[in-house]
Amino acid sequence: MASFFRKRGVDEKHPDSPPPPTAPGAQDVRSSEEAGMMDEGVEGPDDLHRGMRPRQLNMMAIAGAIGTGLIIGTGTTLKFGPGSLLIGYVLMGFVVYVVMVALGEMGAWLPHKKSFSGYATRFVDPAMGFATGWNYFFKYVIVLPNNLTATGIILQYWVKDLNVSVWIVVFGVVIILLNLIHVRFFGEAEFWMSLAKALVIIMLILMCFIISLGGSPSGFRSGFWYWTDPGAFAEYNVRWKDDYFFVTGSTGRFLGVWACIVQATFAYLGTELVGVAFGETPDPRRNVPRAVNQTLLRIVFFYVAGVLVLGMAVPYNSPELLRATREKVGGLASPFTVAAQRAGVSKLADAVNGMLLVFTISAANSDVYLASRTVWALAKDRQAPEIMERTNKRGVPIPAVALSSIFIALGFMNATKDAATVFGYFVSLVTVFGALNWVAVLVSYIAMIRAMKVQGIPRSIMPYRNPLLPWGSYIALGVTFLVIIFSGYSAFIPEFQIDKFMTSYIGILVYVVNILVWKWLKKTKRVRPEEMDLLTGRRA
Repeated sequence: MASFFRKRGVDEKHPDSPPPPTAPGAQDVRSSEEAGMMDEGVEGPDDLHRGMRPRQLNMMAIAGAIGTGLIIGTGTTLKFGPGSLLIGYVLMGFVVYVVMVALGEMGAWLPHKKSFSGYATRFVDPAMGFATGWNYFFKYVIVLPNNLTATGIILQYWVKDLNVSVWIVVFGVVIILLNLIHVRFFGEAEFWMSLAKALVIIMLILMCFIISLGGSPSGFRSGFWYWTDPGAFAEYNVRWKDDYFFVTGSTGRFLGVWACIVQATFAYLGTELVGVAFGETPDPRRNVPRAVNQTLLRIVFFYVAGVLVLGMAVPYNSPELLRATREKVGGLASPFTVAAQRAGVSKLADAVNGMLLVFTISAANSDVYLASRTVWALAKDRQAPEIMERTNKRGVPIPAVALSSIFIALGFMNATKDAATVFGYFVSLVTVFGALNWVAVLVSYIAMIRAMKVQGIPRSIMPYRNPLLPWGSYIALGVTFLVIIFSGYSAFIPEFQIDKFMTSYIGILVYVVNILVWKWLKKTKRVRPEEMDLLTGRRA
């Protein structure tokens, strides 16, 4: 296995060990040419180009990772009450914002062109960087065909006779081409799709707000009426054998809140998209903090405000809402469509269906980008085959894009019912990988801060600092651990279900096994705070 990886490095015994550290306060001895390549963005051979414009990065930070989780996924948890839904999105909004500002502090302090798995390799342990990078890669290459399948299902709303596989091929070719040209064109495509998504969300939020104030054809002014009748918190219920199973009392209401927290976690996954794009952004010390701060705008306005007005416009016991949760991906499955239908606004399902196309195509486009840059970064850290780090003259990692694109073929599994069930297990399995990568970011940040303290480097000299850090990182890490550990609660209600249990927790096992296998193969060691390299890549 080791023969697949490039044998280069400063330590023959431990090829994955970080470069020899420079003592605190010592002068960086790199040549000016090397320093310029790393700090100013001058591209070397087999390197990414810093060709993404700041406005593209900012728009990606605002709306790039918004997917169908907000537009459709909220319908499955609104049935637990608007209060439960709001608590879930506020709590996990705090967590994801802390993750992003921690990533922003690392990216502005020690910018590099690798994915954030590179920070885990540099600050924690090369084995953790290996596991983090490959988990992130597999998460997106498996979600990629799922997003293309969703695109085909949406289009079947109008073109019913055309097989989903046709749309997988058509849009698969389109996103591959977008990822093979210069990153500036990818960034431009994401800019306009992100802008369209932002406008869609704004329109839907305003629609629900107007409905709740009585501006709909029905004229009913609900306000916060549904928070009292039927109420803000509902008991936990799940469909079981053509009926519904309820957990009553305070335990049921608690489980309802927890279900919303878990759903909110997966709705926020992908926010770290801009963290991968940092490596292709010019002047990261200025543009990274700007992009990270845009994340707060998205969390507060799009997610929190979105679920707040949704809870004002639709009661959790609405029969229309229950019917919508049984629909496949499409306009009819969206709780925002339910809000319009109840208010007497017709034909919104057609409009929402068309809008969802932008969400799924944008998500598939980002999936290829994230997967390819992640495997490129792994190759740079000698944790993937050497060929994966090669780029063309435009700075595009062609082999990495090709490897990521191959997984589009998994979408054809949805052509048969049995294969589609197996594919659904794959998708459920890798969703926990996203939360594990949040853990990797937070652990890497905490390790860096501890090393700065040990080496006598004051945090005050960092170009970007957030008031929530470092204390917020410990809280966010604790909450994320709880979500990962108890995310499979539904496998035990109303009785134990082995398939749900496996898909909820096997991702954790895969992550741990990856760490142990790489430590065994490469004999890696945890990076000690006093030996951590906090100078390479930092401009004097």
